[in-house]
Amino acid sequence: QVQLVESGGGLVQAGDSLTLSCAASERTFSRYAMAWFRQAPGKEREFVAGISFNGGRTYYQDSVKGRFTISRNNAKNTVYLQMNSLKPGDTAVYYCAADRAVVPRTNPAAYDYWGQGTQVTVSS
Repeated sequence: QVQLVESGGGLVQAGDSLTLSCAASERTFSRYAMAWFRQAPGKEREFVAGISFNGGRTYYQDSVKGRFTISRNNAKNTVYLQMNSLKPGDTAVYYCAADRAVVPRTNPAAYDYWGQGTQVTVSS
């Protein structure tokens, strides 16, 4: 059982930056591909960014490419999402998720474990 705890959300203005963190309880964290998803009110949960088990590969939704960076520190059992040039359209609850796969998948149904989510609100 992997427990995931997100932190770092908040209220910011358009153009600002935020870094989200997700700490995992599992010592075998390095065996999991990790991803960040987000869900805005009235919308489905969507893939934002993912990283392979060893950090060698990263994947992004087109709308965040060049603005967001996903990374992980397996020694600290933590995955990060650096978000720059934030836009009001990025407003959502952000979730981290762990996948028993080598590379992250974009379908949320594929993920075994989820954090509780952290709210990111971007004002214009």
